[in-house]
Amino acid sequence: MMAKLFRAVIMGPPGSGKGTISERIAQSFGLKHLSSGDFLRENIAANTEAGVLAKTYIERGLMVPDHVMTRLLLPRLEEMTRHSWLMDGFPCTLTQAKALNSTCDLDLVISLNIPYETLKDRLSDRWIHPASGRVYNMGFNPPRVQGRDDLSGEPLIQHDNDQPEALVARLRHYKDVAKPVIDLYKSKGILHTFSGTETDKIWPYINSLLSTKIPSRPETDTQHIPLP
Repeated sequence: MMAKLFRAVIMGPPGSGKGTISERIAQSFGLKHLSSGDFLRENIAANTEAGVLAKTYIERGLMVPDHVMTRLLLPRLEEMTRHSWLMDGFPCTLTQAKALNSTCDLDLVISLNIPYETLKDRLSDRWIHPASGRVYNMGFNPPRVQGRDDLSGEPLIQHDNDQPEALVARLRHYKDVAKPVIDLYKSKGILHTFSGTETDKIWPYINSLLSTKIPSRPETDTQHIPLP
């Protein structure tokens, strides 16, 4: 008999380790790891109507507005009726969260609470391969060849908004925008917050919680995918 489908969201500020923890959850519990960032890049590369629209905001260093994000993501989620999934990077705002609520019922929301100093250290060491979104950290996940992507050999870049001055503004913005989303999920009784400075130390607690929520693996396909 097929286990009940399970839908979860992971939230956290830039540099909190959402991607790393999402991959571990996908591998351990058989959920699809859906990344809004991957999906944005895929739509931009494919020149879809919504992707072209999103690119105009990204190129100006602006947040992609709610109506564009929901237009990109919700129709695809509606197609995933037979999959259990974990969404990373959406919803970011209360408007997005309400739109998601109208599409599906979430079982669980994980919120990562990481100290500012830890985030600052991680992000100042962070380098990115722009085309794929692959992230490297010079402290604990460096590329094999300095300054080059492991798979393509192309140059890595460091975002201006990972510099200390911009980082303060980014984290403050996240806190302001995320608070009503967190409050919404708290009121629904599905929010679980995990605090700490190391992903390896936070993970056992998340793993333990999910073990009580997902008694049997709902699927065997654990690959990391952007939305189809």
